Amino acid sequence: MAVTVCVIANTRNLFSVIVLGGIYSFLTATVLVAMDAVDVAMTEASVGAGISTVLLLGALHLCRSEEARPMHRAWLPMLISVAVGGLLIFGTLGLPAFSDPQAPIHTHVVPRYLEDIKHEVDVPNVVTAVLASYRGYDTLGETTVVFTAGAGVIVLLRRRSKKRKP
Repeated sequence: MAVTVCVIANTRNLFSVIVLGGIYSFLTATVLVAMDAVDVAMTEASVGAGISTVLLLGALHLCRSEEARPMHRAWLPMLISVAVGGLLIFGTLGLPAFSDPQAPIHTHVVPRYLEDIKHEVDVPNVVTAVLASYRGYDTLGETTVVFTAGAGVIVLLRRRSKKRKP
């Protein structure tokens, strides 16, 4: 994944960048499958690699395929990115180890959901109950973002196709 990011950062051909971005999304989906997050991996593969790649290729069709060379080196954005990356890495140092059975989520959150879900929500499927009830506002927000993005793409494509007609 790191090699893919380095190649993307040094490539000026936008078609290559889009294809490499799709490859990066598939690699991310593979990592998510290895972490037993198959639902998130499916979303990453379909949205990140599939739909995003197709939309970016469509946008590339409407513009030039080469990125213009910058007038100067962008050191300030690079320093900010490195600083934010360092802070994120520093923030993960206090987290419990991956799959630690004594992590707070396994000792407090999961048992509460499994014990109280039948009385509070009355939905037999735990995953559905968590997504629809406990995380209902979060799921509503995600759905709103995806709907708004799709509506925006439709509006942009509709505007473009009307201009081409004589």
